[in-house]
Formats: sequence, structure tokens, C-alpha cells
Amino acid sequence: MQVRTPNEVARNTGSKYLGVLVAAKYARELNALPRDLKPLGQEKKLTTRSLEALTSGQIEFRLVGRRRREI
Repeated sequence: MQVRTPNEVARNTGSKYLGVLVAAKYARELNALPRDLKPLGQEKKLTTRSLEALTSGQIEFRLVGRRRREI
């Protein structure tokens, strides 16, 4: 079992909370891929794979501000 500490996650994102959100979003994107596009032999859980990608710097992301609703 591999353990990812909050400091490892925060190193690439600036915040451990933001790191968890980015990793969760990436895991959902991996889950949405068709089965034929998913790499074979990768038997790790999607959350584990996304945290590994985040801590190794393989995920690029940007924050987008919310649009305010006009009434």
C-alpha cells in the first residue's frame, strides 16, 4: 500500500485541499474513458493513479473563477 501525505499533494498544488479536488476530478476523467482507451495492466484504483500522477507533476490544471449570475 502506498501512502501519499498531504504535504506531497500540496507541493504541486499549493494546498492539500486543492490537491484532493484536482486528483478527484482527474479520477472521474479516467473513469469516463472508454474501456478500449484505458491502459491495460493498470490494476491500481483510479484514485491511487490520480494521486500518483498529481504528486509526480503529470497533471496540469488551472483554476477558473465562477461566473456570477445576473438577475
